[in-house]
This record gives sequence, structure tokens and C-alpha cells, in this order.
Amino acid sequence: MASSLNSIILPGYLTSFKETLTNSNGSLPPSVISTDLSQRSQLFSDHKGLTSSSWNAKTPVVAHASICVSKSMRWWEKTLKPNMIEINSAQELVDTLSNSGDRLVIVEFYSPGCGGCKALHPKICQLAESNPKAIFLQVNYEELRPMCQSLHIHVLPFFRFYKGHEGKICSFSCTVATIKKFKDALSKYKPDGCNLGPAKGLEESELLTLASIGQISYNSPLKSTEDDLLLKEMNPSSKNLLFA
Repeated sequence: MASSLNSIILPGYLTSFKETLTNSNGSLPPSVISTDLSQRSQLFSDHKGLTSSSWNAKTPVVAHASICVSKSMRWWEKTLKPNMIEINSAQELVDTLSNSGDRLVIVEFYSPGCGGCKALHPKICQLAESNPKAIFLQVNYEELRPMCQSLHIHVLPFFRFYKGHEGKICSFSCTVATIKKFKDALSKYKPDGCNLGPAKGLEESELLTLASIGQISYNSPLKSTEDDLLLKEMNPSSKNLLFA
């Protein structure tokens, strides 16, 4: 079963840090207390956007996993292959899908705090290496939460397969125990070299939703066509300008 979406609570991390260094008599050495306070200050200063004016003692501080995990422990950045691309914005996802041609594109939605995602990561890297013609896009749910929620991603790890003019061809949740589901999809939807049109990417309804919340810049093709026709009727001399 896929793990639920859990954020890491910053105070919990500090508690764990203190428990690890507690003396056998149940007390903390003065040097550890000093170090602990220093690390609190450093962690809070590193948390983008968190200032003394925005601090509220009644509201727990929720931090991304990258705040609490050292660089050496950032498992989602390890063993990546050349055809694995980290997506940093909704617009980047839209553009990458649109420019993929007839290549098979696998979009993986993961979270740094998801145990199932972490366990599956090495397997996905191996499959990316053995399928160099496919494109593997990595989407960090915690970093791109509004986009993921708009795309109705409710369980992690989650995968969407896209292919050329067909757009999305399948989607499913997968774990190490059910990795065969992923392998079967890879075998079934390998690129056939037949490009019947531009890559479709996301559905128009999804694009409109992302545009409505300011995640991307998008105009409906139908709406644009209607606007062009209206402008032509109002100003026939503008034909060359509109269709240049």
C-alpha cells in the first residue's frame, strides 16, 4: 500500500535530536544544550520565509524534508540517470510534455517523506537506465503541492504515462511489491517511432485549472480561434498581421 502524504514537523526533529544525545541519567550536557539551541536558530533561519514576525507559538512549523535532511541523505537526488528530469514548476511540466514528440514520458509524483517512494527510487533509476529512449520526470509533491492537487494526485508514489498525440495513456500507484505493474506498462507503451501529431500532454481541463490558480500561462485554443475570427471581422486589414 502506498504511503500517505506526511510532512515532517520541525519540532519533532529537534526532539529526536535531543533524545539521541541525552545522558544515561536523563539530562542533557550543557554543551549539547548550547549546540541544540544553535541548531534551532540555524534551522529556523534556513527556513525560507520564516521570520520572527510570522512566528505563532500556537501553530506548528511544518518544514519540507529538505530542511531536516542533510544533503547526503537526500535519497531522491541519488543515482539519477541522464533521462531523469526534476520538474520545478507546473509550466516546466507542461512544456516538457508538449516538447516530448512521440517519446514515452513517465511522470513520477513522490514526496521526500514517503517511505514507499524512497524504497522504490533505486528500482525506478534502474528502469530509467535500461529504457534510455523514455523520459522520466520527477515531481516533488511537497514542492509543487498546488499543481499536484489540481491534477488529483492523492496517493504516493504515483505514476502517469504519456505518449505523443495520445496524451495520458495510463496512470497508477506502484510500490516495490507491485513493480511488475510498472514494468508491464513500460513494455506495452514503448515508442513505436510513429508520430501522428504534436504531443498532447495534459488534458485541456487540467491546463485550464492550472491557469485559473496562476500555475501556468494558457489560452484555450478554441477561445483563441474565436477571438481571431472576431478581430478579422472587425478589422479585415489586420489579416496579414494576425496570420504572419
